[in-house]
Amino acid sequence: MGFILWLIIGGIAGWIAGKVMRGGGFGILGNIGVGIVGAVIGGFIFSLLGLSSNGLIGSLVVATIGAIILLWVVAKIKKA
Repeated sequence: MGFILWLIIGGIAGWIAGKVMRGGGFGILGNIGVGIVGAVIGGFIFSLLGLSSNGLIGSLVVATIGAIILLWVVAKIKKA
């Protein structure tokens, strides 16, 4: 059940980040991928700042923030 929840959170976080950064999503697999990588990035950044998240909503917030940062970095690299 944990793996399925991880995929769902990744998909939702990727979808939200896609809406915030580009105005659209990336398809279900793209959203899940962006959300999972974003969760890793967000977790790393939150731990560097000494912050933590608890529960489903906290995990979603961290994953979404990480996914937004990921998409922002990718957009900057593409422009260069």
